[in-house]
Amino acid sequence: MPPIELKKHKVFISFHHKDEDYKTAFEATFADHFISKSVQNGDIDPDNQDDYVKRLIQEDYISDSSIVIVMYGSQTHERKHVDWEISAALNAKVNGYSGMIVLLLPTFPISPFNEAGTYDETKLYDYLHPRTVANIKSGYAKVYFWPNTYPNLPSVPIPDVLQDAFDRRISHSYLIDNSDTQYKYNR
Repeated sequence: MPPIELKKHKVFISFHHKDEDYKTAFEATFADHFISKSVQNGDIDPDNQDDYVKRLIQEDYISDSSIVIVMYGSQTHERKHVDWEISAALNAKVNGYSGMIVLLLPTFPISPFNEAGTYDETKLYDYLHPRTVANIKSGYAKVYFWPNTYPNLPSVPIPDVLQDAFDRRISHSYLIDNSDTQYKYNR
């Protein structure tokens, strides 16, 4: 009997441009598990008006994805475009809800462990968008770490992470908190 082929989900990756090498590496490493619907370098003219960029990302990229992966490095939480992308992914009007995965990169500025060495998710909150924090707290989004960043944390297979986020977009949609005001400016 041939192996069962898992459905590839359409994934939008939201990231700060300084972390583009991680996005590229993630797409290359895990390309067999998803279809990238992300903005590629040069796709959008940075001189375009904000409203046009926001609409373009929603209509041409996020509306065709069922999962958003938000890659957080050292400055991601300051970026307005990332906040807009998260907001669009959590908006039923854009294309239903997208499942949400929070992926912390090795450049993330703080360790998730407290002084006793215990995992403490609350330590991360000051370095995430308020919209992301609200959805982690509610239980809609889950936090993961770039592979091998913390060897003492269990490794989770990417296909399982993607499937869980895909399923949660329906089963846990009542937990979505998209109430924060969108960033108008980078912070």
